[in-house]
Amino acid sequence: MRVAAGASEPGLRGGAPGAGRPSAAGPVHPVASFALSTAQDVFGLRRSAQQAAAALSLERQDQVRLATALSELGRDRLGCRGLEVSFGLDSTSRSTCLVVTFTWHDGPPPARDTLALAAKLVRVGFEPGATVSRIVVTQPLPADGVRASERRTRLAEVLKDVVRSTETDDLRAQTRDLIATLEETRAQGEELRRLNEELEETNQGVLALYTELTQELEATNSGVLALHTELEDKRRQLQEASEAKTRFWTNISHELRTPVNSVVGLSALLLAPGPRPLSDEQQVQVELIESSGHILLSLVSDLLDVAKAEAGHLDVHPRPVDLPLLVAHLSGILLSGHGHDRVTLVTPSLEQLPPLVTDETLLVRILRNLLSNALKFTERGEVRLDITVDPESPAPAVLFTVTDTGIGIPADELDRVFEAFYQVRGPHQSERPGTGLGLPYARTLAELLGGSLTLTSTEGVGTRVRLSVPDLGDGHTKQLGAEGRPETERAGRDR
Repeated sequence: MRVAAGASEPGLRGGAPGAGRPSAAGPVHPVASFALSTAQDVFGLRRSAQQAAAALSLERQDQVRLATALSELGRDRLGCRGLEVSFGLDSTSRSTCLVVTFTWHDGPPPARDTLALAAKLVRVGFEPGATVSRIVVTQPLPADGVRASERRTRLAEVLKDVVRSTETDDLRAQTRDLIATLEETRAQGEELRRLNEELEETNQGVLALYTELTQELEATNSGVLALHTELEDKRRQLQEASEAKTRFWTNISHELRTPVNSVVGLSALLLAPGPRPLSDEQQVQVELIESSGHILLSLVSDLLDVAKAEAGHLDVHPRPVDLPLLVAHLSGILLSGHGHDRVTLVTPSLEQLPPLVTDETLLVRILRNLLSNALKFTERGEVRLDITVDPESPAPAVLFTVTDTGIGIPADELDRVFEAFYQVRGPHQSERPGTGLGLPYARTLAELLGGSLTLTSTEGVGTRVRLSVPDLGDGHTKQLGAEGRPETERAGRDR
């Protein structure tokens, strides 16, 4: 029965905790064997073990461990009948191992302390037997690419002449091993000290870098905080300026509406038939006053609507829109007022218009601004209004397209035409006065309805404006909020 040292099997005496089984999985053919009968033989075993370990390329520390373990085991077994030690190689496992085997016939089992000491240095297995007992010491060899036959030759070469040594020789050898171990330990200590110094320098550098980065981060955070505070102040100032502008527009619009209404009303009274009719020149002048009053009243109304829209006070009331009636109404207003015989207003067929639910009043104001702009800046050709279902909208929507053959807008001015009060400069402005509120007003109302307004233009060729208005009927959102977005969309964004 083969038992690992340290097992507590009934009837087995000796053994030591920590001793393991040898790795040899099969029979090991000895390379050299010799008997141990005296203390000089044990001293020779130590020297032979160290020489064999060196020949097999073991490191210095492993050489000392193996020689010490074999010396202690041989000294413990000294006096047993037929005590013999053999050296062999086991190449049956994954790595080649040096196997040293002690065999004897009679005698007490190995001392536990001796097996425990040897097990701390090498792998030891104790195999008690009825007639023959064994201790097997296994030392794995490094994978240096040397063939097993060559290792066997090296081992046989160093073990062929076993030299008997005295106790003094053994003490000298142990002293040399101890000195070598102390030198190696000292060198390792120096290396450890050097590594500690390098680590300390690295730690100091890391700490300095951390401190520097922390300071930079604190400075950056202070700058960000100051910038945030400044931006918050600017935002508050802009909000106050916007509110002040809205209040100014609202007050001015209200203040102007009353006198303008008076001018329009008095002009109508002067033009009405009476006992003292006006002369032809007076008639023309009063009609001019009335026309200018209507234009001024329209501008004041637009200005008031823009102020309400920006302040979020312009309510939206979606209802089904009669598009044929709306187109006819716009045509009548625009054809009677634009006064250009060389410009044709083209409107879509009234039988093919799609259904639409939105705020009709705001939609009329948008289209009236777009069409009047197109007629104002078109000298000859046509202004066309097309109404179709918007194919690019994910939700049901109606697309209104206003196309003209007018003077167009320069490419570098396209980004500014939607700024309030901005007008494209040129000779045409002297004949076509305006306030620069038409397109900004139209886009504001379009967004209020939940839609969009885009413009493309080529100078000297014409302009195209696309107005997309969502259809709020047929189970879709029925009510728009103060900002012109559907309530469901506003709720989602506010969250």
